[in-house]
Amino acid sequence: MALDHQFDQRIGARSFARLLGEWRPQDGRGLATALAERVRLLVLDGRLPLQTRVPAERELAAVLDVSRTTVAAAYDALRDEEVLHSRRGAGSWTQLPGGALGSRVQPFAPSTDPDVFDLALAALPSPTDGMRATVAEAARDLDAHLCQPGYELHGVPELRTAIAARYTARGLPTTPDQVLVTTGAQGALSLIVTALTAPGDRVLVEHPSYPNALGAIARQGARPVPVPMVPGPDGTADWDLDLATAAVRDAAPKLAYLIPDHQNPTGAVLDAAGRERVVDLARRTSTPMIVDETLAELWLEEAPPPPVAAHGAVDSPLVLTIGSASKVFWGGLRVGWIRTSAPMVRRLATFRATIDLGCPLFEQLLAARLLADIETFAPARRAELRAARDRVAGRIAALFPSWRIGRPGGGLSHWVDLGSPDSSRLVTAARRRDVVLAAGPRFGLDGAFERFLRVPYVLRQDRMDEALDRIAVAWSEIDRTTPMADPADYSVA
Repeated sequence: MALDHQFDQRIGARSFARLLGEWRPQDGRGLATALAERVRLLVLDGRLPLQTRVPAERELAAVLDVSRTTVAAAYDALRDEEVLHSRRGAGSWTQLPGGALGSRVQPFAPSTDPDVFDLALAALPSPTDGMRATVAEAARDLDAHLCQPGYELHGVPELRTAIAARYTARGLPTTPDQVLVTTGAQGALSLIVTALTAPGDRVLVEHPSYPNALGAIARQGARPVPVPMVPGPDGTADWDLDLATAAVRDAAPKLAYLIPDHQNPTGAVLDAAGRERVVDLARRTSTPMIVDETLAELWLEEAPPPPVAAHGAVDSPLVLTIGSASKVFWGGLRVGWIRTSAPMVRRLATFRATIDLGCPLFEQLLAARLLADIETFAPARRAELRAARDRVAGRIAALFPSWRIGRPGGGLSHWVDLGSPDSSRLVTAARRRDVVLAAGPRFGLDGAFERFLRVPYVLRQDRMDEALDRIAVAWSEIDRTTPMADPADYSVA
C-alpha cells in the first residue's frame, strides 16, 4: 500500500535529527557511513516511514553540523542500497531495499485449528466461574425484552447506561445518549471510518499500528499517513507529537487514529500532557480523532490517565472514543461502543442503519452486567496478565539472548526487537511447527518493521511454554549464527 507523491510527505531537518539520535562514532571517523547506517536502520525499523521525502543535503548538513559532502556521501550510499530513491530536481524519498513495497494489508483473523498455537491473536478466554453466574442473570434480564421487536439501533438502555457510568467513574463525565453500541470495537472503527471518510481521503495513523485499523482504512479506499512512534523510556515506545502536528498541518487528514492506552503493538501509554495536546490539535485543526481504548482496563502497573476526551473534549464530536468488552472479559463477547457527543452519536446511528440494525440483545445485556461488576473481574485479570507478562519475558530472555524486549505497563503482548530483519522468515518457519505469529510488517505500511515481532502472553502457561520452545527451534533454523539456549535449560523469573 505505497503512498504516492500526490501528497508530498516530508520530514524537516530538525525532526530528522531527533529521529537520528546519537549516531556519531565516538572517534568522530566515518561520519558518512555511520549516518547512512542509522538512516537505513530507521527505515527498516519503521521509525522513518516509507515514501517520506528526506531533507535536502545542505539543510541537513547545517542542522547536524557536518559538511554537505558527508550528507551527500551518506545519501549516495543509501541510494546504492536502494533505501533512498531520487528524482532529479525533486528530492529523495525513503523505500525498502530493492524497492519492495510490501504486500497489501490483510485481514488479521484468528486461526480456527485447535492444534495450532495461535500467537497472532491477543485475546483471553473467559473468566469461567464468574461469567457463568452473570450469563444466568443476563438471561433473566432478557425476559423484559422478549415482548418487543428487539431492534436497538443505539444499543439497549441498560448497556448504554453501564458504559456511561464506567466512563464517568474513570474521569470522563458521560450520559447514555453519548454512547452508541456496536458489534465489537472493530465494528465501531469500521463505522466511523466509513461514515467520516471517502476514497482518497488521508487518515493519520501511528506507525506501527493495529492491523485491522489499517485494513479498515484500506477497505474504504482512504490513504494512511503514518507518524512513527519513537523509543520510549520504558523500553516500549512514545509519541512524537511535534511530528504528528506537522503531519496534520501538511496532510490535512480527514481523520486520525490513536491508541493511547497500551498502544497495540508497542504497549506505550500517552501521558496526560500528551492527551491535552491531542485534544488541542483536534480542536485547532478540526480533525476528528478515533481514540481506541480497547486495552484501557488492562493496566498492569498503574492506571493510565483519564480518557483523552476528558482533557477538554467532554462534549466534542471531534473525539470519538471506542471501547470493547472482548479484551477484559472474553474475546467471544463481540460488543463494542463509541463514546462521543450526542449529535455525533445520532449521525453515526443514522448511517449505521444502512449497514446493520444493532447488536444481539442477549450479548448486550450480558455486557451490561459485566461492566457494572468490572471491579470484581478486572483485578484478577490484571494479576493473571502481570504474571504471564513477566514469565514470558523471562523465557524470551533465556531462549533468545539476541532479542530485545521492553516491559509494557499493560495490554496483552510484548513488542520484541529481533535484532535483525527476520520477522517474516521466522513467522514462516514457526508456521511449519504449528505456531502462528504476527510478523512486524503486519503492524506497518509497505513492509516496515521486519526487525519486530509481537508476542502475546495470553495462552495457558503450558501451551505458551510449548509455543516458545517451537519458536526457538524455528529461530535456530533461520539464523544459525545466534546462540540459542536449550529449551529445557531456561529458568522462569
